[in-house]
Amino acid sequence: MTTFAPVKSSIIAIVATIFLSGTMAGAEAPDSVRPAHKLRGLEVVGVKNDPSGTAVGAPITRISGAELRRLGVDAVKGVGEIAPNLYMPDYGSRMTSSIYSRGLGARIDQPVVGLSVDNIPYLNKDAYDFSFTDVERIEVLRGARAVLNGRNTMGGQINVYTLSPLRARGFRAQAEYGTGNAARVSAGYYGSVSPQVSMGATAGWGRSDGFWTNEYTGKKTGAENQASARWKTVWRPNEALALTNTAVFGYTKQDGYPYAPVETGVVSYNDTCAYRRTTFADGLTVAWAGKRVVVTSNTSVQYMNSRMDLDQDFTTTEMFTLTQAAKEWAITEDLFTRGTRGKYSWLGGAFLFYRSTDMNAPVTFKNDGIATLIEQHRNDVNPVYPIEWDTRRFTLGSEFDLDVTGAALYHESALRLGKWTLEAGLRLDFEHTTLAYNSRCNTGYTTWHVLPDGSKELYSHTPIKIDDGSRLAKNYLELLPKLSAGFEFAPRHEAYATISRAYKAGGYNTQMFSDVLSQRIMEVMGMTQLYTLDQIVSYAPETSMNYEIGARGATSDGRVSAELTAFFIDCRNQQLTVFPPGSVTGRIMTNAGRTRSLGVELTGAWHVSDNLSLRASYGFTDATFRSYNDGRNDYRGKRVPYAPSHTLFGEVDWRIPALSFHGVTPGLDASVRGAGRIYWNEANTLSQPFYALASASVSFTASRWSLRLWAKNLTGMHYDVFYFMSMSRGFVQHGRPRELGVTLRVNIQ
Repeated sequence: MTTFAPVKSSIIAIVATIFLSGTMAGAEAPDSVRPAHKLRGLEVVGVKNDPSGTAVGAPITRISGAELRRLGVDAVKGVGEIAPNLYMPDYGSRMTSSIYSRGLGARIDQPVVGLSVDNIPYLNKDAYDFSFTDVERIEVLRGARAVLNGRNTMGGQINVYTLSPLRARGFRAQAEYGTGNAARVSAGYYGSVSPQVSMGATAGWGRSDGFWTNEYTGKKTGAENQASARWKTVWRPNEALALTNTAVFGYTKQDGYPYAPVETGVVSYNDTCAYRRTTFADGLTVAWAGKRVVVTSNTSVQYMNSRMDLDQDFTTTEMFTLTQAAKEWAITEDLFTRGTRGKYSWLGGAFLFYRSTDMNAPVTFKNDGIATLIEQHRNDVNPVYPIEWDTRRFTLGSEFDLDVTGAALYHESALRLGKWTLEAGLRLDFEHTTLAYNSRCNTGYTTWHVLPDGSKELYSHTPIKIDDGSRLAKNYLELLPKLSAGFEFAPRHEAYATISRAYKAGGYNTQMFSDVLSQRIMEVMGMTQLYTLDQIVSYAPETSMNYEIGARGATSDGRVSAELTAFFIDCRNQQLTVFPPGSVTGRIMTNAGRTRSLGVELTGAWHVSDNLSLRASYGFTDATFRSYNDGRNDYRGKRVPYAPSHTLFGEVDWRIPALSFHGVTPGLDASVRGAGRIYWNEANTLSQPFYALASASVSFTASRWSLRLWAKNLTGMHYDVFYFMSMSRGFVQHGRPRELGVTLRVNIQ
């Protein structure tokens, strides 16, 4: 827990002074400063990038809407591997949005990569995985992005931009059908209401039967139904002012999860597994550009209502189930200014957010769970006085109110000195987190006395009534500096180096309260508690020092470009998802000492001609524990689990005008993406070797429509995307099988 001391108050004053000095610099800039609306177009001023405009020390992977459509990418998870060392495994439900970047990442709670959609920052990674429509481009800013983007961007920042009604016109529609009885349809219209106002509205619907069968029920698992809608309005009352509002609605309902025991590989469980989520977000960007300064405000309101039902043992026995229902509201405000004065440019701002989550997460013990996990465990210890539970089902109730309030000041400056560009940045982040909880249980058991002749007599009855509640609070204060230098050693060729500090927010282990409650019950029964609430309730922020060097270049005509990046990350208090000793129902986030991650990233593109292009990327990461001892094992020198050592992507796109007929041009596209080796545990005894998935498509494109026949995982590669332990038993989810499909698009302007 961090508290304000005089020295930290001084830090706040210093950062505020730096921020204000940037504003003054813009106000005093000469009349020759170029107005921002002539620089970029006011409808995109809300985009935050380095003040120099060259993104010194910030390698970026840009993916156009056309490439997303060619690759069949319809969600953020599909961007994995295209950007080197970025891995987003597709498993579980759309609530499961694990992201790994450069050896950093965790399965639950805080993400390591930030996400914004049309300038709306998503604060909860449970909402990261959604289907999108009419995306104009995606930018993956690789490496730490803490100064401008703050918390949870140690591994990068993903920015998604949907079509602007200022550039898109007319009617667009799409229909798709593929393996697993998967179908998607969407439609949108973009046009002008007046010379100053343009609007775009889209709606989409999709469904799938899934790819796996629950052998116990005989029904498909992983089935999904989802719907979405978006309304974007751009108003430009004059050349100096632009307002953009985007409202987004999403609904998802899924059956799952396709987890199978390692020894059988067969999905078979008896209790309901499902996920439902309703989301709404509205973001307003207001940008004003004068001759000397640009002021931008990004404001958002977000809502999410979700429910997850889980057969936590994933077997056909009546063990225990979990329901996690949550309602969440979030409000964000990002106000920043930017300007240029000769060779000096700057960007400074303030960010505020509030996030409130109400969660109800009961765990229900059933007959087999009571018999094997409670009665048998207790009776093996004291067979002379065995116990028998009053009922064959009882509930461990947990309710939480989790509130997080944050504020930040940030500033970056850039100075051009001939061929050199120097950048310096500083951010001060403050968070106040509170958790109000209530844990309860109302049950009981009977103790019997076994007589010498084997008969039993009633000994006692013990009621168990637990009703615990309290309010916890923590403060976090982080100072995040950054220094970068770039050198243009030839036209369109640059080398750069960056040093920066970043962090991932701390929090509370809400998933462990049911397990703590079961430990309390064990204590009532006269058995030893393995841990208490104080021992596992919270986890600290994860911090890193990031060192990066790189070079990028392109030919004079821009047809060939390449970038090489090398990085070293010294990470403290890395957050890992583990099952504590004796845990039955809960997972916790723990701080795993110290790790280090080093690696390289290589990207390249070659536009051979207007009709033929090639693109490739490769990432290598060596992430190991420098110090991590969980009290049972020392994992020093072991690889960090779940983050792949290698990622690979390659694509060839060829349009063939020579074979055109009646205005229809055929095309071929082939791609490959791969990841591995992926270690599944800290001991590195289990892993998924490197695998590669080949995809291909044949397209026919006319002026107003296109038809694409596609195949994913063309070779039918067998691989695993997830592994976990439950009740000392290993479970996996297999990757998607071969998929075939067809997509029709219509565009009438």
